Amino acid sequence: MCGDTTKSKAKLWIGLVVMIILTPLGLLASGTAWGEWGADGVKGLIGYVPKGLEHFSDFWHAPLPDYTFKGWEEAPFLHSAFAYIVSAAVGVAIVVALAYLLGKLLA
Repeated sequence: MCGDTTKSKAKLWIGLVVMIILTPLGLLASGTAWGEWGADGVKGLIGYVPKGLEHFSDFWHAPLPDYTFKGWEEAPFLHSAFAYIVSAAVGVAIVVALAYLLGKLLA
């Protein structure tokens, strides 16, 4: 049974590493990422804002909104790319920390 747990952990960490490696591909994408719409974006897509989304729309504010630093919204591409990569690193650090802590809690 311990071997199964070790294999599962290895698969989890391999999956996280693959996602980390693929993160810079987002620099090549245009538009917004699927599912990252705010209330205004949803209203533009479907014509209205669901009540639950409207109620909780101010509940969470991203640490680095739009993958950039405040004041860098119109920065040159290299500045934007740097901010995007820092944003990705912060996100990865949060996911890895949560996965580690959850694993410790469940073990």
